[in-house]
Amino acid sequence: MLGGFQNIPKIPELKRRILITLLLLIVYRIGVHVPTPGIDREALSSFFAQAKDTLLGLFDMFSGGALENLSVFALGIMPYISASIILQLLTVVSPHLEKLSKEGEAGRRKITQYTRYGTIILSIIQGFGISVGLEKMTGPAGEMIVLNPGLEFKVMTVITLTAGTAFIMWLGEQITERGIGNGISLIIFAGIVARMPTAIINTLRLVRTGEISIFLVLLVVVMMVVVVGVIVFVERGQRRLPVQYAKRVVGRKMYGGQSTHLPLRVNTAGVIPPIFASSILMFPLTIANFMPKQWVELHPWFQGAIDSLDPGRLLYSIFYVGFIIFFCYFYTAVTFNPVDIADNMKKYGGYIPGIRPGKRTAEHIDKVLTRITLGGAIYVSAVCVLPSILIKKFNVPFYFGGTALLIVVGVAMDTVSQIESHLLTRHYEGFLKKAKLKGRR
Repeated sequence: MLGGFQNIPKIPELKRRILITLLLLIVYRIGVHVPTPGIDREALSSFFAQAKDTLLGLFDMFSGGALENLSVFALGIMPYISASIILQLLTVVSPHLEKLSKEGEAGRRKITQYTRYGTIILSIIQGFGISVGLEKMTGPAGEMIVLNPGLEFKVMTVITLTAGTAFIMWLGEQITERGIGNGISLIIFAGIVARMPTAIINTLRLVRTGEISIFLVLLVVVMMVVVVGVIVFVERGQRRLPVQYAKRVVGRKMYGGQSTHLPLRVNTAGVIPPIFASSILMFPLTIANFMPKQWVELHPWFQGAIDSLDPGRLLYSIFYVGFIIFFCYFYTAVTFNPVDIADNMKKYGGYIPGIRPGKRTAEHIDKVLTRITLGGAIYVSAVCVLPSILIKKFNVPFYFGGTALLIVVGVAMDTVSQIESHLLTRHYEGFLKKAKLKGRR
């Protein structure tokens, strides 16, 4: 791997792409600290210190701390992700969008344009909701978070947050086009990784003061290494269905006859299921955070129900795993159509040995995909739930598991793969030993 890194400066285009990516990510991190006017920072920080286990805490993780600071990038890239998911779901039920998705590059550009419009609309709605919610929020001492509530504050907040999200969306597209890796994913990656140094420093401070033991820290580090290894192993795992193409004679030439395979990923849905599951389960906690304290004190059953949905509790874990499994199957069904795969194979003379082309092939692919999706759903559930349970049990302040860990490892693997392809295309040694050119000769 060290040899692969040494070969990067030898390729001017690759070096330029990496520098552009780093510069744009630096611009994003600078924008995270540009505040939105009209907010009491100390009161807002105190409020978020009590809201880490709510939906606001989840959004703050994806925004890299921008929501906690209420910067111009407070909405982060979540409106763009939400718009993309909505467009993908509408593609299944809308004949127009389905037709566009099959028109190649032109159709993809049109869908991207619709996604941008949807991002702006969602940003306006979320920005207005945040402005209204901020006017009702108070700090621990009862102080108002908004200095001058009113229509001017709402309009200014909506414009600022919408412009910030649009700028992040542009940054992501520029990284994808001119840099290396997927821009949107790298922005989320940068936001999560940027919070690691603070967590590490806080953990070391607690070790020095004796509040937690060194043995416990080492145990968490070992657990993180094991989980990262499992993620790398499973994310690269796939079930390969053998596909044989029949020989065809066209004029005087013979085509086909080769053997290949159809790769089915173990985790086709990626990190979408835990994101959706976390959002649904954290919604009641977020609502409770906005409820008047006097009303909550008069209804102890409500507080008991909310406490049972605290991350790390048994009821929370049961619902969390159930939602993850459901969304794994749902998102896989939306993004992968066995009928289309079977029809395309039949069109070009391909078939799975022992399976009749057409309907039988689609049924076989669906059967295999259903089985491996269950394994993928169990894997995602374990990665997301087990670290939370252990950290909740041992009361460790350093949390780096679940959705965040899946995103960080997955994005890192995809980016390294793209760098690897650049190196191998230009006949340089890559990161992986099995991909050396010497081994291919």
